[in-house]
Amino acid sequence: MKEKAILTDCDGVLFDWEYAFGQWMKRHGYKLYRPDSYNVAERYDLGFADKKRLVRMFNESAAIRKIPPLRDAIKYVRKLHQEHGFIFHAITSLSNDQYAQHLRTKNLIETFGPSVFEKYVYLDTGADKDEALAEYEGTGCYWVEDKMENADVGAELGLESILVAHTHNIEYDGVATRVQNWKEIYDIVTS
Repeated sequence: MKEKAILTDCDGVLFDWEYAFGQWMKRHGYKLYRPDSYNVAERYDLGFADKKRLVRMFNESAAIRKIPPLRDAIKYVRKLHQEHGFIFHAITSLSNDQYAQHLRTKNLIETFGPSVFEKYVYLDTGADKDEALAEYEGTGCYWVEDKMENADVGAELGLESILVAHTHNIEYDGVATRVQNWKEIYDIVTS
């Protein structure tokens, strides 16, 4: 399976969720208090319950259909697929809502192409990925993620974990390889 499949998170890896969420919050009248914080509660001065509710509302909104790609994701995901034969499995903690999942699938297909993704694994908003990744234990597949804990879980399961750099993972010191962009991922996978 390692030779063919790349496992990937979506938000913060393929899509610029943080930007899209910020625009959505602005349209809904929320003021940005801490632009330096990744934590939604801190960024918008919210309580924990409000943070969870708003993230879920966004993830289940029509906005999920048009989240823009992150950095150079389009170019290098397509190159890995078209020029090297890799297929992708999306593993994302989006929502259990079937309509949100449909919109995410549409966005993935429209952004990256109809044949890039072979499998879509949708978990509830904010859910851990331990069980979803356990299916791939020992395969050595590449696992691309932006959340430190999920990158480490992948590594513990014998995956080649790659962590996409963001301010929220700048102090990462685990075993995953931290990269700035998909060009670096492309170079790792094709070397």
